[in-house]
Amino acid sequence: MVSKSSTSLLNFATEDLFDFPTTPRSLPRFPGFLSDADGDERDVSRERMIIVANMLPLHAHKETKTGEWSFTKDEDSLLLQMKDGLSSETDVIYVGSLPVDIDASDQEEVAQKLLDDFSCVPTFLPPDLYKKFYHGFCKQQLWPLFHYMLPICVNHGDRFERSLWQAYVSVSKIFADKVMEVITEGDCVWIHDYHLMVLPTFLRKRFNRIKLGFFLHSPFPSSEIYRTLPVREEILKALLNCDLIGFHTFDYARHFLSCCSRMLGLDYECKRGYIGLEYCGRTVNIKILPVGVHIGRLESMLNLPSTFDIAKKIKEQFKGKILVLGVDDMDIFKGISLKLLAVEQLFQTFPKVQGKLVLVQIVNPARSAGKDVQEAKRETYLTAKRINEVYGSIGYQPVILIDQPVPLYEKIAYYAVADCCIVNAVRDGMNLVPYNYIVCRQGTPALNETTGISVGSTRASMLVVSEFIGCSPSLSGAIRVNPWNVDDVAEAIHSAISIPDAEKQLRHEKHYKYVSSHDVSYWARSFVQDLRKACKDHYNNRCWGMGMGLGFKVISLSPNFRKLSVNYIDSCYGRCSRRAIFLDYDGTIISQPSIVKSPSPEVISSLSSLCRDPRNTVFIVSGRGRDSLNEWFSPCEMLGLAAEHGYFVRWTKNSDWETTPVLGDFDWKRVAEPVMKLYTETTDGSYIETKESALVWHHEDADSDFGSSQAKELLDHLESVLANEPVVVKRGQYIVEVKPQGISKGLVAEKVLSTMVSTGKPPDFVMCIGDDRSDEDMFESILSFVSSPSLSAPPEIFACTVGRKPSKAKYYLDDTVDVVNLLKGFASISDSRTKA
Repeated sequence: MVSKSSTSLLNFATEDLFDFPTTPRSLPRFPGFLSDADGDERDVSRERMIIVANMLPLHAHKETKTGEWSFTKDEDSLLLQMKDGLSSETDVIYVGSLPVDIDASDQEEVAQKLLDDFSCVPTFLPPDLYKKFYHGFCKQQLWPLFHYMLPICVNHGDRFERSLWQAYVSVSKIFADKVMEVITEGDCVWIHDYHLMVLPTFLRKRFNRIKLGFFLHSPFPSSEIYRTLPVREEILKALLNCDLIGFHTFDYARHFLSCCSRMLGLDYECKRGYIGLEYCGRTVNIKILPVGVHIGRLESMLNLPSTFDIAKKIKEQFKGKILVLGVDDMDIFKGISLKLLAVEQLFQTFPKVQGKLVLVQIVNPARSAGKDVQEAKRETYLTAKRINEVYGSIGYQPVILIDQPVPLYEKIAYYAVADCCIVNAVRDGMNLVPYNYIVCRQGTPALNETTGISVGSTRASMLVVSEFIGCSPSLSGAIRVNPWNVDDVAEAIHSAISIPDAEKQLRHEKHYKYVSSHDVSYWARSFVQDLRKACKDHYNNRCWGMGMGLGFKVISLSPNFRKLSVNYIDSCYGRCSRRAIFLDYDGTIISQPSIVKSPSPEVISSLSSLCRDPRNTVFIVSGRGRDSLNEWFSPCEMLGLAAEHGYFVRWTKNSDWETTPVLGDFDWKRVAEPVMKLYTETTDGSYIETKESALVWHHEDADSDFGSSQAKELLDHLESVLANEPVVVKRGQYIVEVKPQGISKGLVAEKVLSTMVSTGKPPDFVMCIGDDRSDEDMFESILSFVSSPSLSAPPEIFACTVGRKPSKAKYYLDDTVDVVNLLKGFASISDSRTKA
């Protein structure tokens, strides 16, 4: 069930991190919302989608005379347009901020009005907090970093400020409060863009089984860039609390996956076309899906009389000229000045286009302020002025800068008549300007008639696009350029205007076919479908919340998986007379990160006590070599040892080592070892461990991405060269191992249990504790032992893994300390019985 708690999340992190004002008034009552206490019910047959973004898709206006607020829908907002891709049976609720500051006295009335009229839930962020959040952390820290700008400009105030990060987290807390006021069980929540990347943690904390999707509309930088962010892991872990994470391109997704690998040690898998990250028993799905445009909205604007009028004026103004169009925000990443330099180079290299080509550059207002933006604006104007002075003439201006707000219908008119469109951004998330241009060049019958295009004539368009924008991979007919290479861009513009009309038409048709079929409706529909798939198993598993602060995560496990009750197992241990105990070594009775690899005195003491009890058969089953195990456990005379995953087995200290019979000899080592050496030489930080029965290639100290890539290559290489040998090649955590067939820890458990049964001493208590993949074989063996026909009565079975994680075991203990304490408890019981 959905938790109805509205308790504070101040326990999420340290107090100073969450020193923010409490959320303003709660939302007015709304039937079916979580905050309802009187049992009102909504129509459960309808689905609901809660869309969360920085800004609501609304325009706000305050009447000067009455002082009342009026609101209208922002028809150009992606959040509003994407609703067309959702089912007609889906109710959509928007949560976000308003573009204006509302007085506290008016907030309740405004909130009710927005809810009733627009299904919008405003967050009402305090102005000071919003300034630190948006203009501070979002625009000074995340936005430049995600566009590959490192924070090295001290004079520009780009150094990381903790107060801005606190504001960023605070805003997510307020957004979470608002979402929890309106969410009901079964609702989906879709969060948009980098402004709210830690929000998933807050929501997952309150509602473990929430259906949660996130889409990033900006680039995601490479790990070398992203890792410079001081709060890098907090943001990654927060995003991993989603069920589905969407990116515009594979490059952005690949960078995200690389960061997860390098910083969190996570690997991803591709299954049947889907990319999945296994994280604490949950599969976090990765979606690569470029956003599209709203065809209907553009076509309706194309048919406006005002668009007709502007289009005719533009057509007349640039009659006989080649019109090249640019539409960009004024910021340092859109490459406007580089575009102008390319036009200047074009005039120098191809004098014939002088007097014929005109670049109309529409400059949208900057979304952020700062010296960088001012410098970019200054450089743009100086370059345009120089070009016009050198190459212009009376009645001819080669570069026209339009730096005032331009209505959408006027932009669309320019799109419709431009011969070529150039997008020269040095880094951009998606950039829909090329898509808009393609749709507008296709036109409508009414517009085409107005602009003099005959009915039935073929449309044409040409695009020059930067290879660093998200839409570039989907525009195979465009001329792709490196925006930093001015000569290359100049050549591309010349090629675009020189290509024969027939080829232009073919390129346009190819683009329009893609853009019209992959519109914003397709994008929204596809994302929601995958979100439902990602959440289909939510109620099949049990969920635990773990971690403090932004390190919180939910672990999803089998409903039968539970923590081992010490009181219960002690009781079973005490009343049973024939016990079999199997223990892994590394990660089970000794911590993995421990520098000292030998067992502690208390472990030796506990094991010695257990082995002295004649009712016990105790085995250490490890991947380590027999010499190390023999030395470490020499005080435990009756302890059984299985070395190298069971290739060597010794029942007591005084018995001989038994070797598991395998087919063939070890000639395969002469084939495998040179291959491993080759990869060791080319992978810094890797090394080979030579065992008597196996060879292991370790790469835990190598670069995580390169080591993982090399491990995959080595696995394929070894499987190829050893295809006819009686060995298996397996990849584990930071290792690639080659060992004889028929060797596993599970076979050790089977052998010991079978021997006990054959000697007339079938066990009535079986316990197995381990922590990694190799121990899963033991869990499987002892669990299948219960159904053995040779047993007159099934024994008490305890398969237990260390740590809460997906496992074949039915129980878990938190860490090695719990394991050692359990063994000490068993030893105490055995000692007391012996003395008695």
